[in-house]
Amino acid sequence: MTIENVSRRKFIKQSGMAVGGLWLGIALPNVAMAKIGLATEAVFNPNAFIHIATNGDTLIYCGRCEMGQGISTALPSAVADELEADWSRVSIKQADGNEELYGPQATGGSASIRVMYIPMREAGAAAKAMLIAAAAKKWQVSAKDCYADSHFVINRTDNSKLSYGELASLAADMPVPENVELKAKADYKFIGKDLARHNQGDIVNGKLTYGVDTKMPGLKYAAVVHCPVFEGKLKSLDKTAALAMKGVEAVVEIPRMEVPFGSIGGVGVVADNTWTAQQAIKKLVIEWDLGPNKNYDTKAYKAQLVKNVESPAEKAAERGDIEQAFANAKHKISATYTGGHLSHSPMEPNASVVWVQENSCEVWAATQSPADIQKVLAQYLGREPKDILVHVTMAGGAFGRKFKCDYVQEAAALSKAVNAPVQLTWSREEDTRTGYYHSINAQHIEAAIDEEGNVTAWLHRAAFMPIASLFNGQVDRAPATSLSDIFNHPFGIQNVRTETGEAKRHTRIGWYRAVYAIFYGFAFGTFADEMANKVGKDTLTLLNNIYDNNKDPKQAIQVRRSKGALALAAEKSKWFSRDKLPENQGIGIAVHYSFETYVAMAVLVEVNGDDIKVLEVDCAVDCGQVLNVDSATAQMEGAVVMATALSLRTEIVFRDGAVVNSNFHNYPVLRINEMPKVRAHFIDNGDKPTGLGEPGLGPFPAALSNAVFAASGKRYRDLPFKPSTV
Repeated sequence: MTIENVSRRKFIKQSGMAVGGLWLGIALPNVAMAKIGLATEAVFNPNAFIHIATNGDTLIYCGRCEMGQGISTALPSAVADELEADWSRVSIKQADGNEELYGPQATGGSASIRVMYIPMREAGAAAKAMLIAAAAKKWQVSAKDCYADSHFVINRTDNSKLSYGELASLAADMPVPENVELKAKADYKFIGKDLARHNQGDIVNGKLTYGVDTKMPGLKYAAVVHCPVFEGKLKSLDKTAALAMKGVEAVVEIPRMEVPFGSIGGVGVVADNTWTAQQAIKKLVIEWDLGPNKNYDTKAYKAQLVKNVESPAEKAAERGDIEQAFANAKHKISATYTGGHLSHSPMEPNASVVWVQENSCEVWAATQSPADIQKVLAQYLGREPKDILVHVTMAGGAFGRKFKCDYVQEAAALSKAVNAPVQLTWSREEDTRTGYYHSINAQHIEAAIDEEGNVTAWLHRAAFMPIASLFNGQVDRAPATSLSDIFNHPFGIQNVRTETGEAKRHTRIGWYRAVYAIFYGFAFGTFADEMANKVGKDTLTLLNNIYDNNKDPKQAIQVRRSKGALALAAEKSKWFSRDKLPENQGIGIAVHYSFETYVAMAVLVEVNGDDIKVLEVDCAVDCGQVLNVDSATAQMEGAVVMATALSLRTEIVFRDGAVVNSNFHNYPVLRINEMPKVRAHFIDNGDKPTGLGEPGLGPFPAALSNAVFAASGKRYRDLPFKPSTV
């Protein structure tokens, strides 16, 4: 997965829609609007995102996938703010897959707001300017004598006003402005406010259409089973018993598809309902050729990774002279940190409806990347990507799993086989056992500390299966670019060497929410606490000393903002009164920079023997301009939910090549009764908005490990701390 921060000029170039020098580059001719079904009804469509009807009703399209993170409220609210819209007159619709119309639509890498914030605001500002121009023309006054407010344009000279509905027809004939002026922060009405989600009523009442909800005449239902071992193949199949079941219509062999994110190969059952299809799967008599990964064992593999990082490995990057720094050190400290595979486990399993016909292919899917579906199905079907129509449904969670579209390509294969629309729903067990997994990893760090307690050298080795191994089985270690987060860490230590250890592929790697930040954040944050303990300082003091010693002017902003987040987390938590905590309680602190965002967390725990209870979490976040405080707070709360589970117990275990876990009983995500009190604090510094969906996971495991050590004296260096027995 590659995520780009697209500038306005680059957005114009990539979208291919620049008209008359418009900065935003998304103004559309009528023929383009007809393609998305608006031409017969639309009166004012200044760009792909906005449609204002003659009665004033305003429709705003969201080009990014809504999966619970609130993006379908946040981005349209930025449009509405610049448009000076009455929010009660605005409705929001999920856009179909069409990057020519809506710009890049991949929803991941915490990039949606970072990439689309300015284009969406400019879309609203352009529409507002055209409405004002229409009113000025009607009144025969200068546009400077008019302003917009709450769905009206108002004449400054006599306070008369015209509604957006009244102006829609005339505004449609106004020229698109070549430049637009965006509002000052002091004038925001929706941006940065605590705005309720536009669809929360439909969510509560169960009215939203998720991937599993799509229905249509003639729809068939399917289930699938795959070889339990990666790169295994179908050896023999007896489908007699399955075909004998009432309601079963077909049993289809699905070969491994040599396309990115395509099927690993398996067997699908098509029936007249999902339950029958899933039961028929159990009736299949299958023999698998388990292939080259039949002996994969995560316990043994993790032990091998530890050996690989505790010995010299392949150099990724280096600066300074670490040998000299270690030779002159007063203290030397080292530690090894590990983490297991993780399953994305969204509450809504993989599901899609695909209808392959002779001259068309239509898809309904909860997907983070409609463009990838278009590319994969186009390659599989021998068609052009533009000929694959993708309707993006609400996603019941995704976390990176629904970037991959194997479940869509399999539905296409089944639809093609039975010549009908097919809804394929993976079972929870199938996704747990044959999905994509966050990489198992090991990291070894050695540091040199001088007489004054300053960290003078840092050796960091990491070993994990990279995502590149998904496309090339010969890749046997993470590339240097994957270790750049270490080398460019805001610590800015003068003498640094990074090394990458061997980690051969044995399963499919698909990054989980936060990507590298999970294991890098854990290692950096926990090791900082260990160094502080070594030299007799508290962790906050040591971290501030490290940052203060970073003299690289290129990292001055990173240093300032990291320290600011740390200070706020300490201030809002019980950090400065930690000596007054009960004997079995402790507080830990950590900070991590990822996805251009700075998050510090202070975690308060209570430890009774082997029982660890997370009591309170204070999250200090510097993500620049917050679009929606309610959704931003929910992002931090959700990050704590996931990070608590992955820190304490969730781990995917392989034995004899296959995943042992199957469902939530042995992959136990956090329950609501275990939820700690979470307080989110946002630093309002006026900087541009950055990522927010993923950075909250980075500092939590380290802060938790540090808190447990403070409470009990026991140090955890492996994630999860207490894996469930499987």
